[in-house]
Amino acid sequence: MLGFIEINFIHLDRGTFILLYKASVRPHLEFANSVWYPHKKGDIDNKEKVQKRATKLVISLKNLSYQEHLIQLKLPNFTLQKDQSDVIEVFKILNKNKV
Repeated sequence: MLGFIEINFIHLDRGTFILLYKASVRPHLEFANSVWYPHKKGDIDNKEKVQKRATKLVISLKNLSYQEHLIQLKLPNFTLQKDQSDVIEVFKILNKNKV
């Protein structure tokens, strides 16, 4: 999906990138996270590399570091993203009959 975005969108602004990334790339990275979570550092790094590569597509952020890309785009890193989805999943399980 990231390759598709790279080929078809040459000049991405922040808003367009966020829309495309959250709609087409991130769901693939987060698929079945509640069941499967990579414990090996290499697997985690591979998912982080995809997000790092994706943030480089925003031309206006070209000269910034990866951490600054995440701050500017208001995206969490992969580990924080996983922790957030785990908390949401636990909340759903604990409150299944209450909501």
